[in-house]
Amino acid sequence: MDVIVCMKQIPDLQQIRIKDREPILDNVPLVWGDLDKNAIEEASKIKEAVEDVKVTVVALGSDKIEQGILEPLAMGADEAVLLTDPAFAGSDSMGTAKVLAKAIEKTGSYDLVILGEGSTDNYSGVVASALAELLNLPMISYVRELEVQDGKVKAVRNMEESFEVMEADLPALVTVAQEINEPRLPKFMAIRKAGAKPRHEWGPDDLGLAADEVGQNALSVETLSNLAPEQDRKNIILKGNLAEQIDALVDALTKEGVLGR
Repeated sequence: MDVIVCMKQIPDLQQIRIKDREPILDNVPLVWGDLDKNAIEEASKIKEAVEDVKVTVVALGSDKIEQGILEPLAMGADEAVLLTDPAFAGSDSMGTAKVLAKAIEKTGSYDLVILGEGSTDNYSGVVASALAELLNLPMISYVRELEVQDGKVKAVRNMEESFEVMEADLPALVTVAQEINEPRLPKFMAIRKAGAKPRHEWGPDDLGLAADEVGQNALSVETLSNLAPEQDRKNIILKGNLAEQIDALVDALTKEGVLGR
């Protein structure tokens, strides 16, 4: 059984600074999204529970992925496909799905494709749906429990006010929610062994994609602006003892309409 996990490196959101309402991404380290880690963890759990399972990570991003890929390999993946060609840079959701679909098809065999329900940075949730359509696969989204058995995938799906139990024949695509598991921290020996696992780097030519089908040349969505919310600081300083500060705070919040009179 072949399991494909699609992963994406994103800027560390804790280290992004905002200036003039625009994010400053210079020198911000790249990390794997939280939901991507849930996806690779679930694939590793399937590998431990089912015989003869191979897990392949397909990662799209910059050349910095080459070091970061050690983490999912140490978490249980058997090999990795790195899509780091500069031509892929700036892809929108549809462009990303097209590149991933070509890469997955080139792996030769896939029974189950797993993604996080959305990337931690954009969280559009579009890539998985587009990918399922391009690969002609049934899709189950927002999965919080997953079981693979007898050529089928059975999932419990989180619908906020209720849960749905769904089943699909393999091959299939699923997106996982954060509740599905707790990603493991790779042990030292697993990290050392990860360095020897196979890694493949594929560009547009390897995937049979023309220059006008990838990256900035194939954008179907135009981003007009990406600004942080405006923040109006009141610069109110509370003075006096604790009781006086509390009274002043309550008075200030009442004047702002946060508290009722």
